[in-house]
Amino acid sequence: MRKVIIIGAAGRDFHNFNTFFRDNSDYKVMAFTAAQIPDIDGRKYPPELSGDLYPEGIPIYGEAELPRLIHEYGIDDCVFSYSDVPYSRVMGVSAVVNAAGAGFKLLGPNDTMIKSTKPVIAVGAVRTGCGKSQTSRRVIEILMEKGLKVVAIRHPMPYGDLAKQRVQRFATLKDLEDHRCTIEEMEEYEPHVVRGNVIYAGVDYEAILRAAEKDPDGCDVILWDGGNNDFSFYRPDLTITVTDPHRAGHELNYYPGEVNLRMADVVVINKMDSADGSDIELLRKNIRMANSKATVIDGASPIRIDHPELITGKRVLVVEDGPTLTHGEMKIGAGMVAAQKFGAAEIVDPRPYAVGKLKGTFELYPEIGVLLPAMGYGNEQVRDLEKTINATPCDAVIIGTPIDLSRVVKINKPVTRVHYDLQEIGQPDLNEVMDHFLKKMGL
Repeated sequence: MRKVIIIGAAGRDFHNFNTFFRDNSDYKVMAFTAAQIPDIDGRKYPPELSGDLYPEGIPIYGEAELPRLIHEYGIDDCVFSYSDVPYSRVMGVSAVVNAAGAGFKLLGPNDTMIKSTKPVIAVGAVRTGCGKSQTSRRVIEILMEKGLKVVAIRHPMPYGDLAKQRVQRFATLKDLEDHRCTIEEMEEYEPHVVRGNVIYAGVDYEAILRAAEKDPDGCDVILWDGGNNDFSFYRPDLTITVTDPHRAGHELNYYPGEVNLRMADVVVINKMDSADGSDIELLRKNIRMANSKATVIDGASPIRIDHPELITGKRVLVVEDGPTLTHGEMKIGAGMVAAQKFGAAEIVDPRPYAVGKLKGTFELYPEIGVLLPAMGYGNEQVRDLEKTINATPCDAVIIGTPIDLSRVVKINKPVTRVHYDLQEIGQPDLNEVMDHFLKKMGL
């Protein structure tokens, strides 16, 4: 029996355990370690989810404790199980593990993908913030127009009570409240719900899949809405990977984004309306090199503004999607594009006014600059976000997140929201891809 630590971030790590280790008596998982997401260490993977081999559950520690844990538990293997990290980071963790005496492993699709009884479309990306979720929404919109029932399943974000989050179904905005969703969860679930399709998420992704296949509202197609740049938890019949010319080159340098690129049947080049031509060409070259057989779709993310008059000539605070700015490393989002397009007089720097955990976020990710990440992994972070917004002296706040942030936090100044959806450019487009897919699947 080999002793194992699973290195994760409250997502892929739990899935790897559930699919490969939970009922496998050849291994003994001694602990999880946690990184990337604040305040997820110090918990326990509960016995309700860990199975008969782990009646007391499994402890979760901070990743910084890896060397100590390897020595203390006599660990044989450490399994790296989180996503959207540069190759240098992956091998840096490998060096820590090997120096402590343990082996370093990655599990692949054959170890962890679950087969569905329904056709599966997997939408992933090469980095956080490429536009994967808006691509998922576009695919669902096309399939619904063709009369099909689509059930979306979202990559996990289990930041609360893991046992209660085993299987979650979201069909109304009230479901978001009932499940006490974080801002990060609402940003992913709410756009699906308001468009009229059901979305599932949680911790145990085989149980989630079986529930989705038998959804009470019907299910013809499962759409995997991947998170970070992780590869699908389910065996796909069609894989769509979204790329970003604003970060050209990243598609070959981040794990497991390059895996998604190489596995793709369809590659979407998003944000072409706001990217440099040289970056677009570099991205095209890299796509051809890594996956010459993929169908390439050109795309844009045109923005719409509720109240452009609140931007023109004004001092504005720009609030963007949190993970996109932090481990996604984006330097510009939809809010900043709106500020530039509609002629803001000044982008107000929120850093002098940041409080609590949000202040810590800026210290951990100094490259964020003058943008304000909408961090909200817990109630304390939401309160800190509200205090920071309200303390920042500006004429208006631009909300560049996928949800109406003013519904979650009380803002004491005028607010304008940015909306954006995927727009395909020329041929081929996603409608053609869906027609071919439905014919292939006999739908």
